[in-house]
Amino acid sequence: MLELLVVVAIALLLTTMYWGSQSGTKAKEQRIACAQTLQKLYIGAQIYQNEQNGRFPAVIGAKTAEEPMQLLVPKYNADLSLFICPAAKDEALPSGEPVTKHKISYAYYMGRHSEAAQLPLISDRQVDTLAKIAGQDVFSTNGKPPGSNHEKSGGNVLFCDGHADYSPAKAAFALPLGDGISLLNPKP
Repeated sequence: MLELLVVVAIALLLTTMYWGSQSGTKAKEQRIACAQTLQKLYIGAQIYQNEQNGRFPAVIGAKTAEEPMQLLVPKYNADLSLFICPAAKDEALPSGEPVTKHKISYAYYMGRHSEAAQLPLISDRQVDTLAKIAGQDVFSTNGKPPGSNHEKSGGNVLFCDGHADYSPAKAAFALPLGDGISLLNPKP
C-alpha cells in the first residue's frame, strides 16, 4: 500500500510540474500573439496617419479608447478581431456594428503624431490613465482588473514606429504622455 501511495504521489508531482511549465509557455505564446495583433492594428493606424498629415486617430472629448479607434473601421481596418487581445477574456466584436458600442482590449495614446516614433501609441489595458515612469504599475500586479489582459504577467506596448515591446506589470520603461496627449483605456 505504501508503494502505491509513493507511485501516486510521484505521478501527481510529475503532472503538476508538466502542466505548471505549460502555463508559462501558454502565457508567453499569448503575449507574442498579442504583440503581433498590435502590429497588425498598427498598419491601419499608419495608413490613417499617412492620410491625416501624420496624426493618428483622435476624437475631441473622447473618454474611452473605442472612440478614436472607431475611425479606423472599416476603411483602414476591417478585421475587428484585432481590437481584442488574444489573452484577454473580452468578447469578440460583432461585424457590422460600431466599435464604440462594444469594449476593446487596448489602451490608446490619443494625440500622437508620426514624429513621436519612440513614444507609446497603443498598449494592453492599463491600471490607470496616467503617465508612467519605469518601476510604476502599468499593468495588473495581482491578475485582477484593471490592466489584466495578461493577468499579472504584464503586457505589450506598441510604439509610434510600429515596434512592440513587452513590459512586466511594473513598467520596464517610461510611458510618457506630453502636451495634448490623453491615455484612454477601453470601457470598463
